This record gives sequence, structure tokens and C-alpha cells, in this order.
Amino acid sequence: MRATIEEVTRLAAASEPLAVKRLDHDDPVAVARWDAFVQACPEATFFHRSGWQTVLREVFGHATHFLYAERAGAVEGVLPLAQVKSLLFGNSLASLPFAVYGGVAARTPAAVEALEREAQTTAERLGVDHLEMRNLRQRHPEWPLQDLYVSFRKEIAPEVEANMQAIPRKQRAMVRKGIKNGLRSEMDPDPGRFFALYADNVHRHGTPAFSRRYFDALQRVFADDCEVLTVVDGSGRSLSSVLSFYFRDEVLPYYAGDALSARELAANDFKYWELMRRSCERGLKVFDYGRSKQGTGSYAFKKNWGFEPQPLFYEYCLYRRDAIPQNNPSNAKYRLLINTWRRMPIGLANWLGPFIVRNLG
Repeated sequence: MRATIEEVTRLAAASEPLAVKRLDHDDPVAVARWDAFVQACPEATFFHRSGWQTVLREVFGHATHFLYAERAGAVEGVLPLAQVKSLLFGNSLASLPFAVYGGVAARTPAAVEALEREAQTTAERLGVDHLEMRNLRQRHPEWPLQDLYVSFRKEIAPEVEANMQAIPRKQRAMVRKGIKNGLRSEMDPDPGRFFALYADNVHRHGTPAFSRRYFDALQRVFADDCEVLTVVDGSGRSLSSVLSFYFRDEVLPYYAGDALSARELAANDFKYWELMRRSCERGLKVFDYGRSKQGTGSYAFKKNWGFEPQPLFYEYCLYRRDAIPQNNPSNAKYRLLINTWRRMPIGLANWLGPFIVRNLG
């Protein structure tokens, strides 16, 4: 039986060697090929997009190592990596800093193996303390695992009212309270109102804020796939805001902030409902509530919406340390710093915060 031209071409390509290369962010052809692969690969996420290389370099000054595996001119896998080197928090290589998901996205086992091997070679060459892979599923049971974070994802029903009815009764009552309070949502052309609410919110929680420049860069780099929704009251006063990412048929509310009066008026509940409602009307299929630390308020809030937690597999290859780093607010050793940060004038906190948060990753 004679082979077709397509079969011959496929077999010839399969015999070609697999090469691991580094993405040149100044090469528009290579960038377009990377993003086309990410868009089509089922394992890829929004955080595998090439635009993160631009954001991490321009805003934070981090060295990036965006690796891709290629065979016969076709991309088979990608692995975005960035190094965060800090006197306070150590020296790491991660996929990907400031992202909830990462690790290898690939079409073939050979690409996975080649990219992970190159990542470990790069980590050793850079002399980092550890390599971190923020995987959606476990790849290396033999590596130490950070058992702290979970994600919350749920399908969006095709009808708006079906999504309302899917919210558990008590949480649905809070959404309806926001509606009765005359709240409304508005889409913002820039992060101005969002940043004011976000910076105030994280200051109240005793953690440093990202710079306004970071959020400007996110909107510039990701364009229509990065939007800000702000909830206002009848007088137009900003109460709560969320910056969301869009990827394929998913919406990811990622950064949020609110005023002190938001809780009383149910503005936060209304905010997420409005994002879900708008996403339903756009034909999106998945609402990704993002990650939360187990046992926290945000974890309970998302559970109350009827979302079930799904474990995240943050796996570590340790080189110059004996245990997984715990650079998060749950670590008791940061309690004094958190309490001090809350008492700091917000103007000073907003100026100092970006110098600290850039090192956390």
C-alpha cells in the first residue's frame, strides 16, 4: 500500500533531531510561532504566552530563559523560565514568577524530557538555589512538593440565569444584595481606578503592592486579553475592581482590590458575578478563580461560590538549599513585617513595595 505525501512528510519530520532553543523576544517570527503553539496546545495556559518575557524583563529586570523544543521547523513544546535573584529571598529559576501556572507545555514526551533537561542544565549554570515548576499535574513524584496552593475552576453555563442559580444560596443572596444596592459594573480603559483600590487593599493586609507600571505593562502587552472591571455605586464612587486575563475560552480574574465599604454593600460578590455574567454573554466556557492558599479567607470565599479546590503541583529541584522556600505571608517569620507594613503610610508603602515584591516571584 503506497504511503501518501502527508505520511511521508510526517515520517521524515519524525526522523529529524529535536532541538531546544531560546526565544529571542526581538524576533517577531519566533514570537508568533511560540504564541501560535501556546494557543493550540491543550497543556498551555495564559502564563505560557511570550508576552510574559517582555513584562518580566521591562518591569522587573529579571533574566528570562524562554525555551522551546523544535523539530523540522515545528514547535513541539515550550517552557518559560525566569531567574529571580535576591539578597532577601534567595536565587531561583521558576516557571513562572508571578504566575499561578507554569512548567512544560508540550505535544510529545520527547519535548517534555528535552525541555526539563535543559531547564536543569540552565539552573546549574546559573548557580540558583532551586528550580521551581508550577505544574497543573504532578510530573516528578521524587521532587519536593509545595502542598500549599489550590486552584478553583468551573464551567460557565451558556445561560446567564443558570449561572446565577448555580451559586449556592447564601452567596447568591449576597449577589442579589449588590444588585438591590444599585451597584453597576464598568469596563475601564486603563488600570487607574483598579490600582487605587488594589494598592489600598494589599496595604490593609500588610503586603507590598506591585507598581502601577506593572499593570500598565500587562494591558499594553496583552491588549484585549487583559481587562479591568470596576464596580461603582449609584453616585459613581469606585468600590471594587478586578483585572482579568482571557485565554482561549477562559476568563481568569487575577488581581483585585476593594474599598473598606465594599463588604457592607456586597460589592465584591457583585463584582465577580458581573464578570461571570459578561463572560457568559461573550460565550466563554470556563471561569478560573485562580489560586488560593488552603485555610485562608479567599479559599473559603471561592468555596462559598460552589467552586471545588483542585491541587496545584509546585515541584522543586533543590541545588543549594535543603528545603522548599516559604516566601509567603503564611510564614510566621514575616508576621512582624506584615504588622509593620500595615502601619506604614500608604504613599511610602506604594513607593517601597515594588522594590520588595519584584523579588518574591
